[in-house]
Amino acid sequence: MFLEQQPAYVLHTRPYRETSLLLECLTRDHGRLGVVARGVRSQRSRLQRSQLEPFQPLVLDLHMRGELASLRGAESAALPLRLVGDAGIAGLYVNELVVRLTERQDPHASLYAAYAQTLARLAAGEALAWQLRRFERDLLAALGYALQLDTDADSGEPLQADALYAYRPEHGPVLCRANDPHALRGGDLRALLEDRMPDPQGLHALRGMMRALIRFHLGGVELRAWRVLRGALTRR
Repeated sequence: MFLEQQPAYVLHTRPYRETSLLLECLTRDHGRLGVVARGVRSQRSRLQRSQLEPFQPLVLDLHMRGELASLRGAESAALPLRLVGDAGIAGLYVNELVVRLTERQDPHASLYAAYAQTLARLAAGEALAWQLRRFERDLLAALGYALQLDTDADSGEPLQADALYAYRPEHGPVLCRANDPHALRGGDLRALLEDRMPDPQGLHALRGMMRALIRFHLGGVELRAWRVLRGALTRR
């Protein structure tokens, strides 16, 4: 099967055999694909390796055969997005999330749209922590793990803005004590639902909640980007 002019982003690259690359790409219509870019590391390649760097909007021509696709052509769809410093680390985190949480050849049109929008927001210098929380929320929803952010999982009552809740994986938010290490305010959960950026305290609490949920869906595995981020903060 041939796929022509498929909108895509490269999420990750690694060497493949002597002169090729194995790419993980997020495509608009076919989800995450493993793509072999044959000969792209050789000096005679018509494709430059720089054309296949992350964060560049691309259109790809692909030949699908089994689990992996073969790259037939790649063109820039727009100017590359410039993600530097913390925005670059955030972008790599977003890429790792998609690679680790999605299955190959499982299309999610809403995920592709959320991914493209998140990269644009990161490149524009918008608040990084908030953009990551929004993307984590949208990613989980696209994969069928939508968060319950409006009602108490035990009582079914609407969340109270000033009450404290702990979010239990596969259950939802439940009332908790102030000394619970996972406590966060009902108002912060509502803010995430309504796409309103909470205050710094709320952002910090949502970060802890989302990491716990992502770790749960990864079977307890840590993401490499979390270690990179911790290292960057330690060096400051």
